[in-house]
Amino acid sequence: MTSNLLSIGQKLKISEGTTSSNNEYYTVQKGDTLYSIANKYGLTVNELKKLNNLTSDNLSIGQSLIVEKLPSESTDINTYIVKSGDTLYSIAKKFNTTVSNLMTLNNLTSSTLSLNQVLKVPTAESLTTDTYYTVKSGDSLYSIANKYGLTVDELKNLNNLTSNLLSIGQKLKVTNNSSSNNSDNIYIVKSGDTLYKIARMYNTTVTNLLELNNLSTSNLSIGQKLIVP
Repeated sequence: MTSNLLSIGQKLKISEGTTSSNNEYYTVQKGDTLYSIANKYGLTVNELKKLNNLTSDNLSIGQSLIVEKLPSESTDINTYIVKSGDTLYSIAKKFNTTVSNLMTLNNLTSSTLSLNQVLKVPTAESLTTDTYYTVKSGDSLYSIANKYGLTVDELKNLNNLTSNLLSIGQKLKVTNNSSSNNSDNIYIVKSGDTLYKIARMYNTTVTNLLELNNLSTSNLSIGQKLIVP
């Protein structure tokens, strides 16, 4: 399309198969510029133009722009037979994925497993934004652990907890996507870094980095320490 004019009965393609679900989009509004949109999502103008194959700085109201390419989930699936002592958490660690991803792959509504149950498992890591859980009123270590297929001890070990006391708003790690032995990976911001560049480096998303670090803005300072998955 070269204009915004529509005719009654005209057919419009609204998706490009499954690839559209792997991008985050922003709809251009009045007063927007490439700079303001790029700044909002922690990009440079050149990165934003490259994402959208733009050759000029002109924008039109209602235009849809890709502002983030989300990591694609693995489509290469194997099966695993549940053995005595298995939990979703232990299986997720074995296949370098997450409890949430296993539950989604297998359409599970509960973390309860049965002996010899056949589970679909990915052959490559599928990242999610479910790394942390924010404690709400009425939560307990047991209820949170059960929700994510963990034991209370596993949840405490993930978060280096020495007691069962929780506070509302506390963030708990409920999956461990990192292949590192450290409970958290730290990245030190260098000159020229943006959240978008760092997210691509660690195969995650800007949104996930913002949540992991409790950031309300995409502005970074040289020497700043960021938690990365």
